Amino acid sequence: MTYLEALTIRLAQGAAELPEAMRQRQGDWLLVQQRPDGGFAGREGGSDLYYTAFALRSLMILGLLDGAPADRAAEFLKQRLQGREAIIDLISLIMAAKMLEISSGIDVMQSANGGWQDAIAELLETLRREDGGYAKSPEGRAGSTYQTFLTLLCYELIERSPPEPRQIEAFIRGQAQVEGGFLEIRVGKRAGVNPTAAAIGALRVLQRLDEPTQQLTTEFLAEMQINDGGMTANTRIPIADLLSTCTAIVTLTDLQSLDQIDRAAATRYVHSMERPGGGFAGFEMDPAEDVEYTFYGLAACSLLSL
Repeated sequence: MTYLEALTIRLAQGAAELPEAMRQRQGDWLLVQQRPDGGFAGREGGSDLYYTAFALRSLMILGLLDGAPADRAAEFLKQRLQGREAIIDLISLIMAAKMLEISSGIDVMQSANGGWQDAIAELLETLRREDGGYAKSPEGRAGSTYQTFLTLLCYELIERSPPEPRQIEAFIRGQAQVEGGFLEIRVGKRAGVNPTAAAIGALRVLQRLDEPTQQLTTEFLAEMQINDGGMTANTRIPIADLLSTCTAIVTLTDLQSLDQIDRAAATRYVHSMERPGGGFAGFEMDPAEDVEYTFYGLAACSLLSL
């Protein structure tokens, strides 16, 4: 089972424990967000692979990724197979296709050209850098912790192994800070919650996570929780946000250390981001909600409910 599949199953188990009214409200809101072409959009613009992947993951953990919504989403993804996509969109497409396959048995990639897995692997390697990590774009000159994690997830989904995994591990460990936490890029000034979550996820995929790293990471993430129960992105940002809170909760769950934070306060914070009509906002003064933050909200609530 891949990392993404295992996480999705865990989220679905947690989501089953959420109040039925909340499940209904969020499910109805998500289904309304689906566009006529079968995709989902951000806060502006048309259907987008990145947001579609988040929406389908949310629907799947709620048990709603089937029937007509799944069929329409599959048609949207099949149409996007015909074009040239940016790396982040390509990874989103593969993740979304896997969600459909797991939940509905729809094989979107069946219509792809033969040998598509090897073609994807070759494309991913164009972003490999001398430091052992993967850059966010062809123009990037250094590896990104988050992009490296996404790339490893993609390799799992296409059932291929990344070349020279020890170099990838060395890159991730080179992003670690003495006081705990990981940098996103090597020239970064301080560790952040989100790159730390990506680093731990990458080490888990590589099966190279050790006890000292787990302990330091747990301590670092626990220190990021502030009075309102949420997590800040790093030590210089004074307000919590839902993305950082969600990734911290996922990572602490992976480390079996969720009891190191105030779970009740975290639960109150996450629920405070929920909109009465459905959807989740990203932070306290956020003027709107979207499908990406709705996934973070549902994921955090699901893990906190276990």
